[in-house]
Amino acid sequence: MRHVSPPHESRTRVVIATPDADFGAMARSTFGASSAIDLVIETGPLSSLADTLNIEDATVVVVDLDIGRTDELAALSRLTARTGAWPPVVAVTESFDSNLARTLMQLRVADFLVKPVSGLDLVRTCARVGKKPSAAGPAKEAQIVTFLPAVGGAGVTMLAVQTALLLLDSAPARAKPSVCIVDLDFQHGAVADYLDLEPRLNLAEIEPRPDRLDRQLLEVMLSYHPSGLAVVAAPNRPAEMRSFDPDVVMRLLDLVSAHFDYVVFDMPRTWFSWTDSVLLGSNKLYVVTEATVPGLRHAKQLVGAITERLAEIPSPQVIVNRFQQKMFNSGLRLSDVARALGDTPLHTLPNDYGLVREAIDRGVPLNEVQPGNKIVGELKKIVIGAPKAEGGVKPLMKKLRLATG
Repeated sequence: MRHVSPPHESRTRVVIATPDADFGAMARSTFGASSAIDLVIETGPLSSLADTLNIEDATVVVVDLDIGRTDELAALSRLTARTGAWPPVVAVTESFDSNLARTLMQLRVADFLVKPVSGLDLVRTCARVGKKPSAAGPAKEAQIVTFLPAVGGAGVTMLAVQTALLLLDSAPARAKPSVCIVDLDFQHGAVADYLDLEPRLNLAEIEPRPDRLDRQLLEVMLSYHPSGLAVVAAPNRPAEMRSFDPDVVMRLLDLVSAHFDYVVFDMPRTWFSWTDSVLLGSNKLYVVTEATVPGLRHAKQLVGAITERLAEIPSPQVIVNRFQQKMFNSGLRLSDVARALGDTPLHTLPNDYGLVREAIDRGVPLNEVQPGNKIVGELKKIVIGAPKAEGGVKPLMKKLRLATG
């Protein structure tokens, strides 16, 4: 059965495929009253509609999926092959998990909603994904830089913070990029402390309904450093070991990556159910360790595990932090480090504990304490001077952008 609203010039065309009469009625009551919207509702399972659904001139396509049926996901694959880059496809499901996230990511789905879906959520989602790229060219995609510790105390947070500040100053003032650093260590995160900011991310508020998270709510949960750097960080909960649902984290990261030119992730050492998603969405991935035998072993093992588990991401690079090589020193030499890590791309950063400690205590960049210091100089070569990683940010929901591949 098919419902089509009367034709009208210059209207937004929303195409919906659903076997659910209640969902169809909700969509009809939500969109039907607007003369600016050309609403098409096709009733039936996607498996029977994917090949014939009229998507010509559609602004957005909404598909109501039964994820328990393999033929529904196959039908979604055929539909997204037909749509290509436009129109965007929004998936509506009864439930959501990391496996579905991977599938939706692979199929270039622009966004998702989990039932029950309100009319307001449906309108907001369609409005967001239905914005066409500027005629001047395709929409910018955030460049994602991720720091992952191989051992505790390796200095990951310091490197992530300094990288974010370097990216913020990577262009002239008039063309200054927007940069956000996201502290994903929800238990022991220190990004806000390093920058002397109040962490404002309230995960308890968005966990029950992650689809409620939009730009307005995100803005309330952002902290801003005087430099202009945006910070997403939650208050520390050292006595709580919580693992949030992947869709909560992915919704947050998807929204952040949609609104900034650069996003830097400070990762926890623990591997959570959403870690794959973050790594798969990264343009550059740095494993941070120290110049000790256990530190190098852990780094090599972690790189090997990532490469085996997520073969499609750019090759992880290792940063050996606080590396010192002195004459007549019995410690590890650079050649020893390189031999231990094999073919893995390797970088080292010098040790200046006094400088780093003062910058952290004052909540300021290293360059403000000591302009032209060697740590920032070498880090700039690694992060900005290095060639860009292959590929771009993978569209997650065009965004489940960080979901998984």
